[in-house]
Amino acid sequence: MSRTDLSRNGERERDCRSLAAQSQPMTNPFKGRTGLDRVMRATGYSLAGLKTAYRGESVFRQETWIAAFLLPAAFWLGRSWVEVAMLVGSVMLVMIVELLNSGIEAAIDRVSFELHDLSKRAKDLASAAVFLSLMLCAAIWFAAAWNRFGA
Repeated sequence: MSRTDLSRNGERERDCRSLAAQSQPMTNPFKGRTGLDRVMRATGYSLAGLKTAYRGESVFRQETWIAAFLLPAAFWLGRSWVEVAMLVGSVMLVMIVELLNSGIEAAIDRVSFELHDLSKRAKDLASAAVFLSLMLCAAIWFAAAWNRFGA
């Protein structure tokens, strides 16, 4: 690094520290809950999110019904607890990534329905994550089936 680069980095660090010192910490009146009350409320929010996803996202609804079939099938197909865990985990991963994808899409739509390159990029990247999780799930299930029936 040159001397000017080091000087610029030092200036940036000073600017960041002075901004941090000037800013007040964000306070959220809903963050004061602790203990069991916080756990109960967080559980309620999570269940509300699952209910919202099931009602509002047709893909999540389809994946839920497929999971209702695949999760019990994992205990039949898997030969060891590791295989069962991989099969169940891969299905759950697809559902988790789908929830994150839906959240990203909702946040972008909240900002604007206007077509924008960055909005498209974010939605496409989230969709690609779902696609990759589906491919991983399919590969794990194929490998387990091959292990049980093909080999």
